[in-house]
Amino acid sequence: MSDAMWGGRFDLPMDHLVQEFNATILIEKRVTPFSIIGSTAHVHMLAAQNILTQSEADTILQGLQAVRQEVEDGKFVFDVADEDIQMAIERRVTELVGAVGGKMHTARSRNDQAQLDVRLYTRHAIEEIIKAIRDLQRTIIAKAEQYMGVMFPGYTHFQTGQPILFSHWMMAYFWMLERDIGRFEDAYKRLNVCPLGAAAMAGTTFPIDREMTAKEMGFEGPSENSVDTIGDRDHLIETDSAAAICMMHLSRLCEEIVLFTSQDIHFFELSDDFCTGSSIMPNKKNPDIAEKIRGKAGRVFGNLQAMLAMMKGLPLAFNTDMSEDKEPTFDSVDTLHMSLRILKPMLEKMTVNAEQARVGAGRGYSNATDLADYLARKGIPFRQAHHIVGHIVNYCIKHNTDLERMTLQEYKQFSDAIEDDIHQFITLEACVAARRSFGGTAPERVKEQIERARARLALTHCGV
Repeated sequence: MSDAMWGGRFDLPMDHLVQEFNATILIEKRVTPFSIIGSTAHVHMLAAQNILTQSEADTILQGLQAVRQEVEDGKFVFDVADEDIQMAIERRVTELVGAVGGKMHTARSRNDQAQLDVRLYTRHAIEEIIKAIRDLQRTIIAKAEQYMGVMFPGYTHFQTGQPILFSHWMMAYFWMLERDIGRFEDAYKRLNVCPLGAAAMAGTTFPIDREMTAKEMGFEGPSENSVDTIGDRDHLIETDSAAAICMMHLSRLCEEIVLFTSQDIHFFELSDDFCTGSSIMPNKKNPDIAEKIRGKAGRVFGNLQAMLAMMKGLPLAFNTDMSEDKEPTFDSVDTLHMSLRILKPMLEKMTVNAEQARVGAGRGYSNATDLADYLARKGIPFRQAHHIVGHIVNYCIKHNTDLERMTLQEYKQFSDAIEDDIHQFITLEACVAARRSFGGTAPERVKEQIERARARLALTHCGV
């Protein structure tokens, strides 16, 4: 006969391999405090609805508080024989206060209880991630202000396109992260409904008050449909998706850091304490942390795919496949949070080689577009101006010169519209300063952008 809490229907005890294979408790350790919060709210409601006597509720609450203390003191035993954290807590409460502890499970199932615990945890995790994103955004703003005025190459196809300010390049990542916050906020809104009371999948026969438990735990309200509630993992998939997109952004930043710290380019220099060396080449200084974040992004993408694949063919409501929901989500949350935390000080200590960046900004005839704009302002249709400047660039390539060094006489070979004022329009400073359109790289626009970004930092998000 099975001695499991659910074992009354079974003649044989669970095989030890099945027990180990089926258990999720070791993965769920982190949700233990949230499971206690959920059970506490549930017991409060059961007493308020006279489903438990106040004396019974008080006794169970004392047991829950004792378990909470054991968890905080590191004395709580996580045993695979309990299968999951919900059964482990109930078992321990019952050991501490007696059979009345079993009444805490009245009017609920492990299905809605597990959903609740993970929602509470995920809500907390999103709040922590948003805090970490905000910290990184503050560093981005500080770095943009520190190097305000530094010329930097703007690329398309990783070929030099136009000169920009380093600060403008840096702030691009602020706005990527701002969109990430929006995605986490959206996920938070949809997960912030209380599943407790859906029970196994059809609700309960007891006169529970779902509004009360939802309010006590800070949810917007109870979920609408018990079958959907138990069969739902959208909140975890959305969280994994937001994490994957954010990791993609961090990976792009790290890719550029790897490129721009190479000796061949050397726009940036990383601090020694965020780099590693080679076991054979004593000259090496490797940007391993940036590479590591870039590599970890792939694993987070895989976690999202794992969740989608797990859910795509499941009938309603609960299937044990769904117990695989926590590991990928926990891994994505951990990986993103740690990446955000380590990227912040790495970026703070990174220095910019302004002289080398300026050289890069001037390569590749990056002021050619400004020459075309100059001709357009002289009345030449832009498409024709584009063609003229293409010929001029081709001339420069063949004669090993650049647009700044060309004489007026050379320019006149291509267009009489070019006058002796041309050189003042094609310096790097002039090219950057001329781009005054909203969101452009002109210094005054970048400074305005930073002020708008600072205003975003003051906004509150979710429960943060």
